Amino acid sequence: MSTSRIHAEVDFDSDGKHAGFLRIPHSVHRSAYGWLPVPVASVKNGNGPRVLLMSGNHGDEYEGQVALSKLIAALQPDDINGQVIFLPMANYPAAYAGLRTSPIDDGNLNRSFPGDPDDTPTMMIAHFIEHVVLSRVDTMLDLHSGGSSLMYIPSVQAQFEPDGLLSPQVRELVDAFDAPISQVYAPGGEDRMSESAARRNGVVYITTELGGAGTVTPGALVVTERGLRRTLYRIGCLKSAPPEANEKTTTRYVEVKGDEHYCYSPEIGLFEPLVSLGDEVVAGQPAAAVHFPETPLKSPLIVEFKGEGVVICQRFPGRVVRGDCLFHLGSDWPG
Repeated sequence: MSTSRIHAEVDFDSDGKHAGFLRIPHSVHRSAYGWLPVPVASVKNGNGPRVLLMSGNHGDEYEGQVALSKLIAALQPDDINGQVIFLPMANYPAAYAGLRTSPIDDGNLNRSFPGDPDDTPTMMIAHFIEHVVLSRVDTMLDLHSGGSSLMYIPSVQAQFEPDGLLSPQVRELVDAFDAPISQVYAPGGEDRMSESAARRNGVVYITTELGGAGTVTPGALVVTERGLRRTLYRIGCLKSAPPEANEKTTTRYVEVKGDEHYCYSPEIGLFEPLVSLGDEVVAGQPAAAVHFPETPLKSPLIVEFKGEGVVICQRFPGRVVRGDCLFHLGSDWPG
């Protein structure tokens, strides 16, 4: 592991509340000795649970960025045991631009781990998170949403262990967050995501899909803020129980099984959804019509679902090309 070239203005070892930037060296034509400012905050009070709360991994996913900004402002050292580290705009160039990926290097942070300290800014950020930040924490929540192209029923996502069950520590986080939907899935081949970085560091991890469509809805924000405080309290980090701490868990566990639970556009055209979020569907049921207004006499193409389950995600923009995801399903998980 090479040493990171990123300089942290925040001393992660010091008790108290601190905020500043991770300075990424960035020498370009307009700024020869410049640096990129990734916002970072730490709230620390002695020993206890050590938590990383991250959002802005994808820059056009706003629910987590808003919720973490509010929590940073509200949380004081006396409120907690241990430490909470915040990265509210983890891929700062992408978040500043309101884009999924960085406009500087086209980097997708959630496909960049374990990163490289001598590569592009996105790779440098990934390296710093994996090799500096994750070595300091026990638990990580990476807050995602559908971004500009998708809308989700607010959901938590968690990965099975090889035995097909959730680890007790992960199950505790999922139940505590208590989103309307909790998606569970088998380990896959993708090792460049924040989840893989957490696993390589022995960090208990969950992620979310908290809404999307390039906006922040009141309902999604309530789920996010409630879930964060419930989770911090459940693991012993937040000292005082929030009002919702003892509400019964009501999340619906669904399993995402792979290709059968995804529906894609086969052509270029305009997307007409034939179902809505939360609908129960079956294999062979019409999911969408793709229209071709540039060819007035051409009949729309009907796209069918391959599997059955509840619609947990829908594409937002109406214009589609071949390969765009239109819907995402989950089927009830009895575990």
